[in-house]
Amino acid sequence: MQLNAFFPTRDIGADPVKIREWAQAAEDLGYTYIEVPDHVFAATARDGWTPIYNEKDAFHETFVVLGFLAATTSRIRLSSGVLISPQRQTGVIAKQAAEVDLLSGGRLRLGIGVGWNHVEYEALGQDFATRGARQEEQLKLLRRFFTEPVVDFTGRFERVDRAALVPRPARPIPIWLGGSGEAAFDRAARLADGFIFFGGGIDRAVDAWDRLRGRVGTLKRSLEDFGGDYVVLPRGGLDDLKAEVDGWREAGGTHVSIATMGLGLGPADGHIDYLASVAEALGLPSSPGRGAG
Repeated sequence: MQLNAFFPTRDIGADPVKIREWAQAAEDLGYTYIEVPDHVFAATARDGWTPIYNEKDAFHETFVVLGFLAATTSRIRLSSGVLISPQRQTGVIAKQAAEVDLLSGGRLRLGIGVGWNHVEYEALGQDFATRGARQEEQLKLLRRFFTEPVVDFTGRFERVDRAALVPRPARPIPIWLGGSGEAAFDRAARLADGFIFFGGGIDRAVDAWDRLRGRVGTLKRSLEDFGGDYVVLPRGGLDDLKAEVDGWREAGGTHVSIATMGLGLGPADGHIDYLASVAEALGLPSSPGRGAG
């Protein structure tokens, strides 16, 4: 099972040196992926609705960060976790993902979800009510952009009249879904390469993972080729974290992402120290260090 580092976007600040140091530390500690979350806008509470993140929560732009990380690391893989795809034009997502994958040497995993913030959708000129149906169409169109020299596509939401994505990635970029709920699980079982589970505790994640794998098997898709990533939100000590990781491993999970946001760790240095403690506790074999500079 692979261990990933979740980019602490709300806590890390805007100093590019510190962001580079955090990413290189994750790479040197032996983490497999850096997973970068997404929000374009935050929203304030209104009309009895309270957002999960508000106007004080900082979110770096996902693809710009992934491009920066591609340039400042050399081995660690990169993932969006998750990009809210129905807020965006599918062709732009395909273009940005292809560039990150090419410039990183084929290290990108594209994780996408539908999101929960209707204010953000409205601000970006997209329909919140049809986001699930639009994402399903996007999945099919993204696959074609990544593999076909010229795409001719007519869907419910988009029309592509014999257009080409140039340069295309050197391989079909893996697409994972993230979120919760039966509609997301059904879509992933049919169309995705894996699923990213957020929050809710290990018992809930394992139950959802078992049901999702059942759907994948029913569709006669390869279970070995379908991945499961559990984003663990440490709230207890390292023993509790290790128990969750062990539980996910026993359930057949393929990835665990360590999210350190909201733990009061301060800027980058505190998050690096925490990742190092986790790596040591879990016996993660570290990569050769970079030395000074």
